[in-house]
Amino acid sequence: DGRASVRVVAGEALGVRAVIDTHTPIIYQDWSLAEGGDVTLPVGRDHRALAYVFEGSVRIGDSDGGAVIGDGQMALLGAGDSVRLRGAPGGGRMLLLAGVPLDEPIARYGPFVMNNDAELVAAFQDYQSGRMGEITRTAKVG
Repeated sequence: DGRASVRVVAGEALGVRAVIDTHTPIIYQDWSLAEGGDVTLPVGRDHRALAYVFEGSVRIGDSDGGAVIGDGQMALLGAGDSVRLRGAPGGGRMLLLAGVPLDEPIARYGPFVMNNDAELVAAFQDYQSGRMGEITRTAKVG
């Protein structure tokens, strides 16, 4: 009805499919919800999901009218097979992110996150040798 629109980065919503394919099933959607906008989306039961509102406010969920999530807030969504998004007074914009947990080991140090210590060492070596690339002063951002 024009009160809810989506930009699909990964996954699918409202008949729109992302142009990229992912190795694991994920949802990455940028929603704009005007006041009164109302959409219910399927989310796999095996997915873990969150919503991050970065403009205005959005009502999420069904129970007791749902919860209003405001600008700069994130909501971790509980178990289920769908999520209901509604535009709160004034509307809002949010990201809906979901994916199947990989349940892999995690090794982290500083900005690097890998699966084990050997991969951390390799990442440091790649960084120190310049193999991760660089951003130059003449780089153009479009």
